[in-house]
Amino acid sequence: MASDLLSIGLSGAKAARIGLDVTAQNISNAATDGYVRRTIGLTEVASTGYNQSVRDVSLSGVRVEKVVRNADAFRQSEVRRTGSDSARADTEVRGLGYIESALEQSGVYPAITGFESALHKLKEDPVDTSLRASVIEAARTMTATFQIASKEMDAVGKGLQFEASSGVTQINRIAGELARTNLRLARAADASSDQTALLDQRDKLLADLSQYGDIGTTLAQDGSVTVTLGSTAPATTLVNGGSTATLAMTTAADGTVDYTLGGNALALSGGSLAGQQLALGKLAQLQDDLDGLAGTIVTTVNTAQGGGTDRDGAAGTALLSGNTAATIALATSDPAKIATAPSGAPKNSRDAGNLEALRSALSTADPAGKMDAILFDISASVSGRTVTRDALATISDAARTALAAQTGVNLDAEGVNLVRYQQAFQASGRVMQVAASIFDSLLQIR
Repeated sequence: MASDLLSIGLSGAKAARIGLDVTAQNISNAATDGYVRRTIGLTEVASTGYNQSVRDVSLSGVRVEKVVRNADAFRQSEVRRTGSDSARADTEVRGLGYIESALEQSGVYPAITGFESALHKLKEDPVDTSLRASVIEAARTMTATFQIASKEMDAVGKGLQFEASSGVTQINRIAGELARTNLRLARAADASSDQTALLDQRDKLLADLSQYGDIGTTLAQDGSVTVTLGSTAPATTLVNGGSTATLAMTTAADGTVDYTLGGNALALSGGSLAGQQLALGKLAQLQDDLDGLAGTIVTTVNTAQGGGTDRDGAAGTALLSGNTAATIALATSDPAKIATAPSGAPKNSRDAGNLEALRSALSTADPAGKMDAILFDISASVSGRTVTRDALATISDAARTALAAQTGVNLDAEGVNLVRYQQAFQASGRVMQVAASIFDSLLQIR
């Protein structure tokens, strides 16, 4: 009996000590990123009775069956999915915001209206040198703002492309880390501290990976993971055991980007890479719109110029050159070259017939209205995507909160566990003292 009490007390003391160790580990890693709270699983130890009878049971104490990571695979998957959607929306909104700033701060719209206003004032005295010079300067300002807008949008595009390229590099790096973690998990002993640490590392890498693209995961019995990337059907494997496929990015002439995985085309619907791809697509569309507007202004102004006579009585020549936002420029800086008079009019004619034709052509082309439509397009896109981003961020935060409630370390609860395991350890020690006392008493019987 005394020997049984000793073994039972010893097993209880060992289990309580492990519980104290696990609790201390939780407390010390409370602020460690990616750490998942551990608990111990206990099981009763029982053996057959003294007389080898199946009906007799000898209680033999307790043992630690396993160390449990309090992580729900479904909740982790939900956090990765919602986090990927949120990262895509946030990156897209940020990129669209850069585009909006580039267009608005360049001042193209007020420059267009300024040019039209200068033409309207020139009607008051078509041969006035100062009024003609004002038109030339307004045209110079307008072309300069188009060039500034083009350069700013190019800079935004290069920035988004750089971020996307960096994201591709990060995915390949994380995939390599996951492959090495898989190999180590395959060799790790079940329920060992090494395995639990590797599982924490695996989950942290998966969470990081989901910020760059939408991923799918399949867990093996040994804890290793197979990862697919993107929404392409069938799923394209990024990590399988210790091997990985290489993600690559190509940039088209219009600045948009495409991705390939292992040489095959890849479509992404989540993560920052998808957000950058969407923002670059919108940028390419707006650059086409801005180039088209610049070309329309050049064609409209030069066509009207060709149908009139300048102040010196010569046939009108091109006032603007270029056909895109980047190339539009003044073809002449001489105020006398503005063809305000109709064709065949004499020198210094005050007939503003051709000027009226130019203003009418501009009114029909409506460059200010088209620029306003471009600004409204990007502004509406930013506004709409911002609403989507905020909604997705709320969903992602809720998923993270639910997971943190399960996997995070609650210091109050761990403090209670410290007291509980300490008392259990002391009680087990008391059991062994009683057993020793009984054993000594038995030895003293004569």
